Amino acid sequence: MDLGLAGRVALVTGASKGIGRGIAAALAAEGARVAIASRSAERIEATAAEIGARGYVFDAEDPAAVPALLDRVEGDLGPVDVYIANTGGPPAGPDPLAFTREQWEAAHRSLVLTPMAVLERLLPRMRERGFGRVVAIGSMAVREPVDNLQLSNAHRPGLVAAFKVLARQSARDGVTLNHVHPGQIATDRMIGTAGSLEAAEARARDAVPAGRLGTVEELAAAAVFLCSTQAGYITGTSLLVDGGLTRSVT
Repeated sequence: MDLGLAGRVALVTGASKGIGRGIAAALAAEGARVAIASRSAERIEATAAEIGARGYVFDAEDPAAVPALLDRVEGDLGPVDVYIANTGGPPAGPDPLAFTREQWEAAHRSLVLTPMAVLERLLPRMRERGFGRVVAIGSMAVREPVDNLQLSNAHRPGLVAAFKVLARQSARDGVTLNHVHPGQIATDRMIGTAGSLEAAEARARDAVPAGRLGTVEELAAAAVFLCSTQAGYITGTSLLVDGGLTRSVT
């Protein structure tokens, strides 16, 4: 299937590894001109070379750095048509009251303020051009809070609500805004949280109806479809990629 992404300019943040890297690679495979960003210059340049993208250093905890990033990307590649709002998850912890004020503020900046700062710049221009695709990578914690992910529990639902408003305002202009919520995907973060790959796989066999961890490629396929021309009538919604783990019906 031709997804209509050839020649489109895409920006993927948090893309040096894991889910962000997988989505960026899938967009590049569709012929998009992909900009990837991460706080590590070494990792982002290596990833860019591997997947055929262009790398930029950017820290999602610094919303003030957004204008400079977008200036560089648009100066090199042109106006951004596709924005993947992805960031590494904030710290996990067993005590929901033990996170520091600094950790709360950092999570708010990376999960809410920075994506909104990007959209303040990109969304009006997408609407003027009559095309835009925005996909945020959230978490199943939006539907069912996870005990040790309190920072995600508190912040990610706010971006979902903000996207719903923006999606309704932008729908007539050919711009869509959606979320993809991962479940147990085989990423370094998931493996680290479990303690090892074997432990993560064993946990998934017991807990996930599909009986296994999801792959980055499966998550990326869902996100990239939402960026396609065929997905132009899908907006303001959230897609779970969790192997049936989530029980919620809303």
